[in-house]
Amino acid sequence: MRKGRTEKVLIQRIEDGQIQRVQDEVVVEEPLEIRLDGQLVGTTMRTPGHDYELAVGFCVGENLLKEAAISGVRYCGEGAAAEFEFNVVTVETDGRTPIPVPRLGNISSSCGLCGSVALSELASQLAPILKAEEFEIDRINAVVANVEGEQELFARTGGLHAAAVFDSEGCISVLREDIGRHNAVDKVIGNRRLEDKRSAEDLGLFVSGRASFEMVQKAWAGGFGTVVAVSAPSALAIQVAAAANITLYGFARDGSINLYAGHND
Repeated sequence: MRKGRTEKVLIQRIEDGQIQRVQDEVVVEEPLEIRLDGQLVGTTMRTPGHDYELAVGFCVGENLLKEAAISGVRYCGEGAAAEFEFNVVTVETDGRTPIPVPRLGNISSSCGLCGSVALSELASQLAPILKAEEFEIDRINAVVANVEGEQELFARTGGLHAAAVFDSEGCISVLREDIGRHNAVDKVIGNRRLEDKRSAEDLGLFVSGRASFEMVQKAWAGGFGTVVAVSAPSALAIQVAAAANITLYGFARDGSINLYAGHND
C-alpha cells in the first residue's frame, strides 16, 4: 500500500522585497475511484496513500457495508493497476451488500443530505451511541498538541489535514493525513474496519479544521463516542451529534476547548 506522496517544485520566494528561486515540497493530489464489489460508489480527490483504508472507510461512512464481511480490497481497472496510476480501488464482499447507488461528481465536505432529511435518514440507519467515554480535558488538550508533532507530511508541506483515534489516556493509536478532511477520517475508520475493530464508544476521533455535518456523520457510522475538532462545528453537526449521543468538542486549540454536545449539555 503506497504512502502519501509529495513533489518538488521550483518557486519564487519573496521576502523583505528580495526574490529567491528555491525548491518547495508540495503534496500530490489525485482522483481515487472507489468501487464496492466492482460497482462505482464515488470518486474523491485525495492524497495518495492508505488508499485501501480510504475506500473501506468511505463505504463504512456511507453505510454501504452494513454488517458484511470484507473479503478483499484491491487496485483494479481494465488493465494493470499501474496503467491507471493506482487510482481505482474496489472493496470486495463477494456480493453480500446491496447494489450501491453511486455519488455523482467528486466527493467533498459539502456532500450529503440537508437538515431534517439528513437527521431522519441517519437515525433510520444508525443506532445512537450507547455511552460515550468521558475524557479528561487535559488529555484531550494533550492529544491536540501531539497530533501536530505526528503529522509528517504536514510538517514538510503545510498542505494536509489530519484525523486521529485516541483513547482515554490520550494515546493516539492511528493517525492519517490527507488533503481532504473527509478522506483523512475515512482512512482512520477504514483502518479500524480492516482490523475488524467495530466498537469505538470509548475512543475519541480528532479532526483538523471544522466539524461539519459530514465529519460527525462519519464518526457516527464509525461508532465513535467523541469527536474533537480544531475549529468550529456547524449547527447541523451539533444536531447530528446530539441525535447520535456523540460528545462534540470544537475550537480545541492552545489549551482551550468548547463543548457543543454531550456531557453536561
